[in-house]
Formats: sequence, C-alpha cells, structure tokens
Amino acid sequence: MPELPDIVVYIEALERRIVGETLDEVRLASPFLLRSVSPPLSETHGRNVRSLRRLGKRIAIGLEGDYWLVLHLMIAGRLHWKKKGAASGGRNTLAAFDFSSGTLTLTEAGTQRRASLHVALGEQGFRALARAGIEVLETGLATFSETIRRENHTLKRALTDPDLFSGIGNAYSDEILHRARLSPVLLTQRMSDEEITRLFHAARETLLLWTEELRRQTGEAFPEKVTAFREGMAVHGRFGEPCPVCGAKVQRIRYKSNETNYCARCQTGGRLLADRAMSRLLKQDWPRILD
Repeated sequence: MPELPDIVVYIEALERRIVGETLDEVRLASPFLLRSVSPPLSETHGRNVRSLRRLGKRIAIGLEGDYWLVLHLMIAGRLHWKKKGAASGGRNTLAAFDFSSGTLTLTEAGTQRRASLHVALGEQGFRALARAGIEVLETGLATFSETIRRENHTLKRALTDPDLFSGIGNAYSDEILHRARLSPVLLTQRMSDEEITRLFHAARETLLLWTEELRRQTGEAFPEKVTAFREGMAVHGRFGEPCPVCGAKVQRIRYKSNETNYCARCQTGGRLLADRAMSRLLKQDWPRILD
C-alpha cells in the first residue's frame, strides 16, 4: 500500500500537472470504485483544480466550489499519467480522470477491488473522511508519547493503526522499528521514555529520508514504480538477506496478507519471534534464538 512518502511524491507530481487545469470528466470503468452518492460525481465535471492535499494514505484533489475527489489506493491501486483523452485501458483500470492537461488513470492489480473514490463538499465533508491518527512529522514528542501509550498494542500494530498514526503502513513501520532498534511485538504500554524517544526520532527520520529519496528517484517524471519493496530498505521485503547494520539474516513473521520483517540481533536481543506457520510446523524444534 502506498504510504506517506509515496503519497507525498504522487501529490507533488500531480500538482505540477493539474493545479489550475480543468477536470473535464471522470470516466468510471468500475462502478464499485465510487463509495459516495452525495454530492454526485457529475457535479465535479468542468471545475478547475485548486489544490491537492494528503489525508492519511489518501490523495485529495480540491476543485473550485470546495468540492473534493478523495482517492484511497489501498494495497494494489496505482496512478498513471497519460495524454489527454487516453483510452481507459485494460481490465485493471478502474477510472480515468480527464483534465485539460492530460488523463490520470487509476488501476488496481488483482481481482479484489479495494481502492475507493469519495466525493466530498466543503471542509466538513472533507474532514469526515479523515481518521484520527496524528501526523508524525507535524507533532512533538509529548503528543507522540501520549498517542503511543493510549492503547496497549504491539508496536507494529500501533504504528500501522490509522487512528493512532497517519500515513504509516506495513513497509515503513518495519523500517522505523529497525532504525529505532525496537521489537515489533513490544507492547506499547511497557515502553520506557527512552524507547519512545528513539521511536519518535526514528519515525521522523525514516519518513523524511524516504520522501527525499523518492523525490530524487522520480525527478520531474510521474511516479510509475510505486512499490512497498525498495532497493536500499534495511529489512522490509529482505527476508533471509543480511541486515545492513550487523549482517545477521533478516527474519519475518508471516500473516495472512502481509509480513513483518526485522533483525533479531538489532531489535530483539537475538530472540526469534514465532512465525505462526513455521513455529506450528516445527513445534519443539522451532529455534528460540538467532544463534
């Protein structure tokens, strides 16, 4: 799922292409994409683009008259910039947004249709789509500390909860926890002040570092290679590869639809965290420590 750094770069690329332009029409290839009924989508046609904003992991296109098109790409949704009036494309294309400067298409890989489009009117309608999570790059340590201790979750779950933290998902939470040298299963209400301070700085540093890196990689082009698995990541998507800090093999905990990657030597004192599939298979033979 595109997270804060990816969404920021998407928005910056769109700002260069559509701010000040007119939205001529939205062509829906999948009626299931549109998740709102009032105001109707047709009321956005013919309006100028005023601004773009990020709403957690959503992209919001602001139109004259205080209308908003709010896109959530979910896991497999991606955006593509094409010449004006370009054909909608193959079966993975869910919508085409025709602007006076070109056409933005939304595709979603796979058979599950999770991406969504909402139409909102006014700041109240816009804010009704927001989750309660704080913006890590816009808050201080005290608020961050209060938020992380609000509920007793594992750190991985807390960081990826949009009602606690905005814009962080599976990929960058792995990178944040590795930078902070903290276990993904550490319970938040058991964290020391020093651990929370480490996590706070690691979160800010990781999000800023990857936003700048994606800007560098994209340049003035439109971001077409949006992926959760980036060259240069420390642990995410690198199971079995050496940790760039200590050289130990990166470990994982597998879930139904994703996985957590971590370095046992850097983050858990050498202790291997139980993988549901493998630990059940190996039972007593499941190794407890890295060595």
